[in-house]
Amino acid sequence: MIPLNQHRAAFGRHETFPLRFGWLTKGFAAWCDNSEIFDQDDSTVVLGVGKNMVNAIKYWMTAAQIVAAHGASVSETELGRAMFAKDGWDRYVEDDSTLWLLHWLIASNAADATATYWFFNHFHKPEFAAPEVAKALEEFCREKISTRFSASTLKHDVALILRMYQRSEVARGVPLEDTLDSPLSLLGLVQAPSTGRVHQSRPSPRPRLPIAAFGYAVLDLLAAMGQSALPVEKISRATAGYAAPGAVFRLTDDGTITKLEELVRWMPETFELRETAGIHQIYLLRQMKPLELLGHHYSQYGSLKEAA
Repeated sequence: MIPLNQHRAAFGRHETFPLRFGWLTKGFAAWCDNSEIFDQDDSTVVLGVGKNMVNAIKYWMTAAQIVAAHGASVSETELGRAMFAKDGWDRYVEDDSTLWLLHWLIASNAADATATYWFFNHFHKPEFAAPEVAKALEEFCREKISTRFSASTLKHDVALILRMYQRSEVARGVPLEDTLDSPLSLLGLVQAPSTGRVHQSRPSPRPRLPIAAFGYAVLDLLAAMGQSALPVEKISRATAGYAAPGAVFRLTDDGTITKLEELVRWMPETFELRETAGIHQIYLLRQMKPLELLGHHYSQYGSLKEAA
């Protein structure tokens, strides 16, 4: 997680391209072969895309926190190597948990994916039109962000978020590449308008949300805040610039409690849910890094794949 910092924000760096199937896998493999690939003239040939898409792939790798940017260069993160190396846990994103995890990594990255962080953590209207979202984002940025931004760039970011998270309808005359949905559209977090211009993004119990992705998010929040216990309220709603699992996954309050109870059942030696003085809190009973939790999940997932 990268919490909100008024001096560090990013808008419009995606070159108007949403995250696409295979980009993280392709980009990480190319970077492992040549750490300077994104700055070289033959990057378009190696990656098989146009120059703007090369920049977009690099951006989404950074937004998803599988690499860290250092000026023009990038370095792998521990999570990136564990997930996308040749012997990585799920480099082709075949497990649903990985897709939900990538959503969390982007929506909790307030520095590199500021608009996405804001949309899932601070914009709570269940029904909305795109111009209304852009206006609310601009108001938020004027209040919370000290870096420079333009209203037109924010509008492009909002358009990209809606395009990336909702399923598209193929229209005649639309280029084929523009009809290819982002993998994040499979999560069902945003619904396209059936008539008019009203989009929807409603909280839901989300029984199909994988517990490994939710558990990682809870541990990520605990680690970022330096805490071993948190009120459920802070799991449900973003506070002090930190992303909240309940908000990012668009969970209802009851849905968040249900997921925490499921997390406790999955790892009873690690988590405990208690009520003290009428306040529900989640407790971390032993030290565990988020990657350790993922390792536990993917070891089980690998065993199931081999058995199948």
